[in-house]
Amino acid sequence: MGKKHVSLEVVNPNAAGIDIGSRSHWVAIGQDAQDVREFGVYTEDYRELSKWLKKHEVTTIAMESTGTYWQNVFSFLVAEGFDVILVNGRQTKNIKGKKTDILDCQWIQKLHTLGLLSSSFLPDSTTDTIRTYSRHRQNIIKQVGATVQKMQKYLRLMNLRLDVVVNDIVGLTGQKIIADFIAGQKSGIELAKHRHYNIRKSEEEIAKALQYNGRKDYYFALKQEWKTYLHLQKQIDETDKEIKKLLKTIIRDDENKKRHTVKKKTISEKTKMPLEIQT
Repeated sequence: MGKKHVSLEVVNPNAAGIDIGSRSHWVAIGQDAQDVREFGVYTEDYRELSKWLKKHEVTTIAMESTGTYWQNVFSFLVAEGFDVILVNGRQTKNIKGKKTDILDCQWIQKLHTLGLLSSSFLPDSTTDTIRTYSRHRQNIIKQVGATVQKMQKYLRLMNLRLDVVVNDIVGLTGQKIIADFIAGQKSGIELAKHRHYNIRKSEEEIAKALQYNGRKDYYFALKQEWKTYLHLQKQIDETDKEIKKLLKTIIRDDENKKRHTVKKKTISEKTKMPLEIQT
């Protein structure tokens, strides 16, 4: 019995495939050697790429979502009027034999021509912008956590056991004690006077926990980390302002969102009791 041959229908006759790289992109518009070109990652390279694709009447393009290297060329080609789909790398990893950039882009082009690739979900530009701000804020918060751990380490090495007498060394009491200590106050008794009334430990016990051992190297390191902590807090505040400004703009320009926005109640509205009318 002879082998069966299965033919696939061409779905996208004017398709191109792009293998995304960090320093260059390989583009295929067909399966022959002359159908493949390499382009750089500068804007002028994208312009040249667009002209080449239009010259060969390409209308739809598929590319892999490699890191963040795809974002600029993707946005540029979409703005140029091409139908661009972003493909998960798992869909294009079935190529056999020796792997090369040329083979990769031709394989992507072939799969896209046959309609075998599905586009990954991409948020709209507004959602993408909010996501960028949010992810940036999350990264800063992670840096804050690492900085606080270093501060706690240096305090402990100086025999300042702030972590024992307060739950959070960067809480209200902890920040005041650290700031005063860095400003030059080394007396545990004086530092303990920053105790907030909600702290369970007594002022006397806090004073016992804050006995500086005189290590100037750790003191210097703590000052550096404290400056980093304050800087990161400032960055978080600035990011929050940008997010708030963006959300206000989005709500202002969308009537539907305006109707579904809950207005912040004033203090008088929160404390106002409803009147019951008795008949």
